Amino acid sequence: MFNVVLFEPEIPPNTGNIIRLCANMSCDLHLVHPLGFQLDEKKLRRAGLDYHEFASVIEHQSYQSMLETLKPKRIFACSTKGHTNYDVPDFQAEDTFIFGPETRGLPDAILKKFDTKHVLRIPMHESSRSINLANAVGIILYEAWRQNEFRS
Repeated sequence: MFNVVLFEPEIPPNTGNIIRLCANMSCDLHLVHPLGFQLDEKKLRRAGLDYHEFASVIEHQSYQSMLETLKPKRIFACSTKGHTNYDVPDFQAEDTFIFGPETRGLPDAILKKFDTKHVLRIPMHESSRSINLANAVGIILYEAWRQNEFRS
C-alpha cells in the first residue's frame, strides 16, 4: 500500500494518531530523525492505542537514508506551499507521501527537489495557516486509498 514519511515529527500524539491510521490502512510509516520525542513516550502510545503492534514503523537517521532505503517509485511532498490540490493526481499503490514537522513544515531545501505537480496542498480558508498534521495525513491518504478503490 502507501508509504507515509514524517520528516522530523515533533508532537507525540500526532505521530501516535498517524501510527493508528497507518495500521488501519496497511501503510508503512517512516520516521526521519531527529524526532521531537521518544517512541516509547506515554503520549505517543496513548494516541496510538494498541495499534503499535499492527503498524509498520521504520526509523531513518536522515532524509537521504530514507530515500536510499525506501527507494520510492513516486513521492509527493505535502505542504501549505504546494500548488497542486491533493485530489488532482492519480495516485497509485506504493506512492509515498512526505509530511514536514508540525511547527515549520518541510524545509525549502527538500521542497525544491520536487516538481511542483508533486507538491500537494489541502485547500483551506485563506486566513488559515495549516491543518493538524494527523488530519492532513488522513485527508490525503484517504483520497489516495479511495482512488485505489480501497484496496489494501
